[in-house]
Amino acid sequence: MTDKAKQAASSKGLLQSEDLYRYILETSVYPREPEPLKKIRDVTADHPWAMMGTAPDAGQLMAMLLRLVNAKKTIEIGVFTGYSLLLTALTIPEDGQITAIDVNRETYEIGLPIIKKAGVDHKINFIESEALSVLDQLLKYSENEGSFDYAFVDADKDNYCNYHERLMKLLKVGGIAVYDNTLWGGTVAVPEEQVPDHFRGSSRQAILDLNRSLADDPRVQLSHVALAFKTKLRWLQAISVAVNNFLIALLIAVDFCLLGTKVMFGWEERM
Repeated sequence: MTDKAKQAASSKGLLQSEDLYRYILETSVYPREPEPLKKIRDVTADHPWAMMGTAPDAGQLMAMLLRLVNAKKTIEIGVFTGYSLLLTALTIPEDGQITAIDVNRETYEIGLPIIKKAGVDHKINFIESEALSVLDQLLKYSENEGSFDYAFVDADKDNYCNYHERLMKLLKVGGIAVYDNTLWGGTVAVPEEQVPDHFRGSSRQAILDLNRSLADDPRVQLSHVALAFKTKLRWLQAISVAVNNFLIALLIAVDFCLLGTKVMFGWEERM
């Protein structure tokens, strides 16, 4: 590709103003956002790590993906206050099941009263634990392999590749996995010496490793598409779609600082 063609390609697909992003939220997202999800956002706003909450526009996309695959059995690695968890519970059928894993039950309980009031808490099996041990336990039973329709991952980045390999076994043909933070605040494209200190370290390297492994994985087809913009809190939002050709599984990843989404379909969201 010529330099001119590269420049033309790089100028498309990324929102350049906060006003435009606000327009999308106020025109297409907020009017359709269920009231319980608005309440989760409200109670999360005062939390010191409020930026870790799923962005409502990302949530809207996730809800669409859940519906596209008629998801009924899902898994969530990293729950925080429960925005994405509640969104999933509201979207899947009445007899749907969510295995939700997080090391911190305290933050989950911030949104739990809203989840209960919404009448969907019976769909959720919350497990306070490191995720790898839970995934390994699930894989001990052959009936769990290929049984999950959808997975959302927003947890410790160092284990993303480990989560991915296990989810590839747990997801059914046509299943979707969403990964948060696959652009690591936009720093994946920044020379190492220019990366801010708080973005350096093993987590950034883990994201780089995940992105490379997905791009090189012959089992998947991958698309990494920029969605959002740059502000003080968010750098950029992107979605990467990787379709598993071997299982024909889809996975999504989201990046935060903003959102970098990876779809395997996978995607990315906040930091």
